[in-house]
Amino acid sequence: MLLSACPGGTSSDGSTTDGTHGTADGTADGSGNETGDGTMSGPGTEGTTAMADSSGGSDDTGEPPVGCGVFPTFEDGAVPTSELHVATDGADTAGCGAPDAPCASVGMAAGQAGPGTAIRIHEGIYAGDEFIGNLAGQTDAPIWIGGAPGEAPPRFEGGSVAFQLSGARYVVIHDLEVWLATANGINVDDNGQYDDPEVTRHLVFRNLSIHDIGQGGNNDCLKLSGVDDFWVTGSSFSRCGGGTAGSGIDMVGCHHGLIAGNTFFDMPDSGNAIQAKGGSDDVEIRANRFDDAGNRTINMGGSTGFEFFRPSLTAGENYEARDIRVVANLMRGSDAPLAFVGCVECSAVHNTIVDPGNWVMRILQETTSTPEYAFAPARDGRFVNNLVYYARGNLSTTVNVGADTAPETFEFANNLWYAHDAPGSSDPGAELPVPETGGVYGEDPMFAELAADDLDVPLSSPAAGAGRDEAASAGGDIEGECYPMPPTIGAWAEGE
Repeated sequence: MLLSACPGGTSSDGSTTDGTHGTADGTADGSGNETGDGTMSGPGTEGTTAMADSSGGSDDTGEPPVGCGVFPTFEDGAVPTSELHVATDGADTAGCGAPDAPCASVGMAAGQAGPGTAIRIHEGIYAGDEFIGNLAGQTDAPIWIGGAPGEAPPRFEGGSVAFQLSGARYVVIHDLEVWLATANGINVDDNGQYDDPEVTRHLVFRNLSIHDIGQGGNNDCLKLSGVDDFWVTGSSFSRCGGGTAGSGIDMVGCHHGLIAGNTFFDMPDSGNAIQAKGGSDDVEIRANRFDDAGNRTINMGGSTGFEFFRPSLTAGENYEARDIRVVANLMRGSDAPLAFVGCVECSAVHNTIVDPGNWVMRILQETTSTPEYAFAPARDGRFVNNLVYYARGNLSTTVNVGADTAPETFEFANNLWYAHDAPGSSDPGAELPVPETGGVYGEDPMFAELAADDLDVPLSSPAAGAGRDEAASAGGDIEGECYPMPPTIGAWAEGE
């Protein structure tokens, strides 16, 4: 598990849409389409998930946390040694940044920031299209960019992006609202240095609200390209992209990441809530809540232009994604909550899946081998300890398997399947590519309050104690509670 571009423009990874799933790469990101998705809402910070803060809060004085459902980062225990202030009535003059002489832009303040500096952005509305290059904190002295303690989060409004961060180490982005950017909300990249993992790594994104992004095409709320050792926590994402394209969080060639305790909602026209492709590896997606979040809620893999892989493709076997772990999430709606798309050794464990629209999961291959490069098929996936509460009449089939994949290498074990419209038809049986072991079929899980998203289950539930002991169980459930052993099936450890 985790320890955790080009100036003045948009992302250098070159994402575009294939018109169906928003997963193909090949032309410059941010071109957009001419029409919006029509789902605009008024400004304001959207809700975030209530769970353990992995960073000690916006006052930057937290102690290192311990226990289930808590995710340590390099930020824990660090305290700023200096501050630079940014305000709507500031001025970008030499030496700006004092409380009584703030800068007007984040870019100007960032140009003066060194290890241990907190850039305090005071409440108000700021224009987008900021560029921040080569910002470097240190392990015990990061650089913070975020809202001022005790104030409403500042709002970045409009522009192609709120800001682009190219080349960054030990940086914390926190307590910001972003909306109405036409390309992506926030862009972070490796400055086009695809084979150097040191360029952009050790980043924390927390307490962000990013929404209403793009012009109805492949536009992402948070775009990460070539980022290593990163955390995204306590944030909310909605209305990102459109036309079944765009993502809440889109990763191209990202490694060693944790995305935990976030909410993704009101994204029916998006491609995905989260996508990891282009050589992404070792990313955990844990304890998030997804509500109507994309055509494929989580796309493990995808389709990437060969020139955008990080690291670069080799003469050996390549993959779109490897070791993407989806753990203890609540996933409501979408055509397919889970898609294994050219993903190797990826897993879905302890999730609660409610009313998928067409399939529970898909096993697909969008990038296939060529005479120049060999690509591994989607293989060795795992679907274990998940609770699937669904309408049998809504599904075309439980698992959709595409060509050029290796479905026979997948594992299904100790999942609870309950078709609430036809309990006697709950067993997916031959609709799984391989036989399941330890499955529970047709038994009501006895949710505490389905309508209120309280899907905890009592000790008397058939899900209680019916899971298989998994390494993923040790990280805790969706509310930060430790799983008993043997564990409960689903995203909640269990109620009283």
